[in-house]
Amino acid sequence: MPDKTNAARALDRLKIRYTLVGYEVDLADLSAETVARKIGLAEAQVLKTLVVRGERAGVFFAVVPAGRELDLKAAARAMSDKKVAPVALKEVEPLTGYVRGGVTALASKKGFPVVVDESALVFDVVSVSAGVRGTQILLAPADYVAATRAKVAPLSTTPT
Repeated sequence: MPDKTNAARALDRLKIRYTLVGYEVDLADLSAETVARKIGLAEAQVLKTLVVRGERAGVFFAVVPAGRELDLKAAARAMSDKKVAPVALKEVEPLTGYVRGGVTALASKKGFPVVVDESALVFDVVSVSAGVRGTQILLAPADYVAATRAKVAPLSTTPT
C-alpha cells in the first residue's frame, strides 16, 4: 500500500473511509485519462483537480472527470463570477503546495473553495489525487464533497 499523504490524513481526521491506490508514474504523461487506465477505473470516475481564478471569486479548485474539459463559462456561473481562467502552471505549486499530477483539494496549502462536476455523484466510488504523483484516493463522491465542502454544479464539457 502507498504511503499515507496529508490528503489521506485529512480524511482520517474526518473519519471518512477511503482506499489508497498506487500506480507507476510516467512524467511524460500525467493525464487523468492515463491514471484511469493504470488503476482500472472508467475515465468518468477519475477526477482531475484544476486550479482556476475568477475575477471576483479568486482562486478555487474545479474538479472534473478525466476525458472531459472544464467549461470555463459553467465554472464562472458556479462561482457567481463573470469570467474565470486556469491558473498558470508556475503558480499551482506556490498556491496549493502540490505539483502538476498531484494536485488535490484535500489538505491543500490554502483552503480554496471547491466546485465538483455533478457527474461525479452518479458513481459509488471516484478517484482523486492523494497529493502526490503515483497515488490516488478512492472514496465515495458524497464523502469527497463533504470533506472538501464542495459546491456541486455542471462544470464539464466533451473535448472538441
